[in-house]
Amino acid sequence: MNPEVKTPSLGLALLPFAALITMLAFVIVLFKDSALNGASQIVLLIATALCSSIAVFGCRVRWETIEQQIANNIFSIAPSILILLLIGMLAGSWMISGIVPTLIYYGLQVMQTDLFLAACCALCAVVSVMTGSSWTTIATIGIALIGIGQAQGFSAPWVAGAIISGAYFGDKMSPLSDTTVLAASVTGTPLFSHIRYMLYTTVPSMTIALVVFAIAGFSRERVDSTQIMAFSDALRGSFNLSPWLLIVPLFSGFLIAKRVSSTIVLFLSSLLAGLFALFFQPDILLAVAGDDVSGIMAYLKGLIITFYDHTQIETGYEPLNELVATRGMSGMMSTVWLIFCAMIFGASMSAAGMIESIMRMFIRLAHNTFSLVASTVGVGLFMNIVCADQYLSLILTGNMFRDAYKKLGFESRLLSRTTEDAVTVTSVLIPWNSCGMTQSMVLGVSTLVYFPYCFFNYLSPVMTLIVAALGFRIFRTGSGDADKDNKTIGN
Repeated sequence: MNPEVKTPSLGLALLPFAALITMLAFVIVLFKDSALNGASQIVLLIATALCSSIAVFGCRVRWETIEQQIANNIFSIAPSILILLLIGMLAGSWMISGIVPTLIYYGLQVMQTDLFLAACCALCAVVSVMTGSSWTTIATIGIALIGIGQAQGFSAPWVAGAIISGAYFGDKMSPLSDTTVLAASVTGTPLFSHIRYMLYTTVPSMTIALVVFAIAGFSRERVDSTQIMAFSDALRGSFNLSPWLLIVPLFSGFLIAKRVSSTIVLFLSSLLAGLFALFFQPDILLAVAGDDVSGIMAYLKGLIITFYDHTQIETGYEPLNELVATRGMSGMMSTVWLIFCAMIFGASMSAAGMIESIMRMFIRLAHNTFSLVASTVGVGLFMNIVCADQYLSLILTGNMFRDAYKKLGFESRLLSRTTEDAVTVTSVLIPWNSCGMTQSMVLGVSTLVYFPYCFFNYLSPVMTLIVAALGFRIFRTGSGDADKDNKTIGN
């Protein structure tokens, strides 16, 4: 860095962020549901240009420094981009092979209940705890549950909210989750101490969410049983359904239990699903391939298209046609584009010293236990919005407050819990965050549409604030006494 670099003032640091929010609000009004298909990306680049101009001409930051930070940020998300592309590959192969249709068909037989939303949330929570991955949970059983719910008359946003709530419960609580391990590591907290301490905020949040989903299930509009029968008949008539297809998800579960890398699991599961498609759905592969080739080449062409391109199957039942349509790897490219643009904006803010300037404001607001926790929550949310990546947000938030919590005599587990409550579960609620954009593409429901129904995700940061305000189970280091009086901690 040039020694003459000037640290931007708070007002100057907030200017690009304020411009971004204003322009995003404008494009959302103008483009509505299609705002994430290109308009938001342009807005992010314009905000980056404004930020970089302020950095170069106002703070004397060299352009090469900004470029290097952009390269570092993009390099850090390379594994996430690979997983995202593999999720597109898996979603296409699991649908065309008949795995997801089989799961939907059998699910309709056993999950016809008013408690479907609550059961859906609980099931995703269990699977996510066992796998340690919200992304894998949503990309597999999440897709099937969307179909089962819609067939029973539940709206897609409600089902998506239940799926995401359950999946991110596991992502937050599982000892196998990379975010859980990362939050504990960054703050210097023993892993299982971190997990146990999160129970005080996580259990109440999930309990409230389950109650809301249960009530919503009983208040839904009933669907004529003939519609469910028509849905099931259309599935059976369009796909060769078989219990043997369930070997693929069982194989995936086995790999996950063995703690095989998510990248390897997704790739092998996609290839195995493609092999099953050749045996169980040859007619569909021929239809996907088109009429320009024949024989074995047609099957191979159909299979490759399934992996990377959009497919549309005519089932004869309109509500099912949209559900079984797939996007493949190419359908994820708008997500990749958005993530790149968001990371570029975050890099320019970081290189200009604007993030550091804003962080100082939050730290100065910490005068007691509640304000310290509230500042941590505010920073975590801000990082998710600006950095567009939950891993970077966890690292930056944890590092920013680690010394402050230690100096003020608070246990590190308070910081690790607050960071997870503020970052891990809210990342999926931000449209341009890698989590939000990925899950909206996988489930086929816009982030802004499913946002109101992800009760667990936005109850978690609220609950951590309530617990802090009450001083419940908040201890000083080495004292063993609960900090119930919320004394001033600024001196």
